Amino acid sequence: MALDPKAQRFLEQLAAQAAAAGPQPKLAEIPSESVRRMLNEILLTLDSAPEAVARVDEFKIPGPAGSIPARMYLPGGKGPFPVLVYFHGGGWVVGTLDTHDTCCRALAVSARCAVVSVDYRLAPEHKFPAAAEDAYAATCWVAEQGGSLDLDPARIAVGGDSAGGNLASVVCLMARDRNGPRLCHQLLVYPVTNYSFDTLSYRENAEGYYLTHEKMIYFWNQYLPDEASGRHPYASPLQAEDLAALPPALIITARYDPLRDEGEDYANRLRLAGVPVKLSRYESMIHGFLIMGAVVDQTRAAREEAASALRSAFSSSSEASRTQRSAM
Repeated sequence: MALDPKAQRFLEQLAAQAAAAGPQPKLAEIPSESVRRMLNEILLTLDSAPEAVARVDEFKIPGPAGSIPARMYLPGGKGPFPVLVYFHGGGWVVGTLDTHDTCCRALAVSARCAVVSVDYRLAPEHKFPAAAEDAYAATCWVAEQGGSLDLDPARIAVGGDSAGGNLASVVCLMARDRNGPRLCHQLLVYPVTNYSFDTLSYRENAEGYYLTHEKMIYFWNQYLPDEASGRHPYASPLQAEDLAALPPALIITARYDPLRDEGEDYANRLRLAGVPVKLSRYESMIHGFLIMGAVVDQTRAAREEAASALRSAFSSSSEASRTQRSAM
């Protein structure tokens, strides 16, 4: 399928702006704070107007190296609410609670769940595994303390887009390996799953589709303390030897995305391990479209698909809990 016309216009606008600006240094030659400021400014312009939710709370979660900022979105209705712990994308380098505010609001409303958005530590100031450990600590805290926030600890899902999808998948591995919280679902939107650049989608979509081969090399170089760390399953979940006993997953990919194949390879590996998976490829889309509501129409469809999967997972988890209680 051809590239979405609205996505095409967006890419043409970016190209025109870059041409007008003249030759620019490579990302690796720019201070990380400047990269962060520049890319966050772009991200904040891409989404549609935020939906109203019943309540928004901001608080700090105890983490392995200090407090972790978080923002919770509550839908209308009566709790305790099922909860999605969400990790924003941005290559582990950029992204904030604000860049993904509209997305988290939309998921809270449509999935009828609480969303706890986690502002984990960023690279290069904080190398791997800092972000992963923050993500896991936040998930454990929601499981242990969520009852005081009117959350249901028996219905916890994790999710994220891009690098946030990587963190969500890694949290699932950590929870299994460390006997941590029981998670009912993982929502992985064009996730980073492997420290490798040799797939067909990397070759097909190396340049010109927003996320580039060069940018991914930059992000990985900022995140990893050394090459060997890229082979650790908590950095590259696709390299984990065993993917059994993980939560059911919805994995969303985009045709014009360097990360397409590794996301789909991860879906296939999960299936082979006996994990229920739905893989959904958006054939006309580019990387990042989950938070591009002001740019493309498919953002709404992807959010609704994600919300539908969450509603189903929360319903199944609730039914399983009732069955378990009645059997006691």
